[in-house]
Amino acid sequence: MSYPVLIAAELKGLLEPDQFAGLDVTWLPTDHPIGKGDWVAIVPLLSRWVGGTELKHLPKLRIVANCAVGYDNVDVVAAEMRQVIVTNTPDVLTDATADLTWTLILVCARRIVEAIDLLRGGQWTGWHPEQLLGLELRGRTLGLFGAGRIGQAVGRRALPFGLRIIYAARTPKPEFERDTGAMRVDWTRLLAESDILSLHAPSTPETKGLVNRETLAQMKPGAVLINTARGDLIREEALAIALEQGRLGAAGLDVYADEPAIHARLRAAPRTVLLPHIGSATHDTRRKMAAIAVANVQAVLKGEPPLTPVFR
Repeated sequence: MSYPVLIAAELKGLLEPDQFAGLDVTWLPTDHPIGKGDWVAIVPLLSRWVGGTELKHLPKLRIVANCAVGYDNVDVVAAEMRQVIVTNTPDVLTDATADLTWTLILVCARRIVEAIDLLRGGQWTGWHPEQLLGLELRGRTLGLFGAGRIGQAVGRRALPFGLRIIYAARTPKPEFERDTGAMRVDWTRLLAESDILSLHAPSTPETKGLVNRETLAQMKPGAVLINTARGDLIREEALAIALEQGRLGAAGLDVYADEPAIHARLRAAPRTVLLPHIGSATHDTRRKMAAIAVANVQAVLKGEPPLTPVFR
């Protein structure tokens, strides 16, 4: 028996033919609607909204296997009401995203983009003792908002740089504290003490817009803000204003509230490093993400439990 399955077309080059065994695959381009059909499984990207309307038109659907660690693009409540399983791809992108977070930290701290622009623009006139002075990391404080897999991986990478680590999370992380010396603090203290504040929380009603005009004003003058989590954690215009006014040292972002659009003021703001959502963009990670998504489909269609179900 061959099961009709709808898979994001962008994943085609990341999957091997033997992974489709027993599946009748239709490849769905980004700009095409899901529409109506007899598909029993969908493998969407994070950019694809799968809500109640979409689910209503897919009466035979059994699983939405999101090819992402996040799943805020899926109406999980609507899926549960229709007894549709929702899965994601956790764990496999932890190292890739933590590495990119550290790329942003280092690039921002040492003003690398400005240095490259100076050189390529033909404006470099030679070494100067006060040229492009950046932030030395040893002895500074790294603040983590969220200490899940990725947040902890970022914290562990901080040890060789001699950073003090503080974090805000719903629950204590005793093993992380033991291994790194990290200290759990509240959000207000995290803002006040972080020389580098790195965001690693999901998008929820409580976290959306958490970094705003008021909270940015509570950060250390010259602090660096990093976001490789979810774009809507930050009010982008407020961040742009803080950078324009020189209250922040820099901001390194890989995610945005309304991707692929970026607030025009933020795009033009000084001391920004803006990347096009490449946190998990390594060959190994993207292949593993696609493989896990399809493996979830295969398991459910065989009557087995999903490998990485989303629980509410």
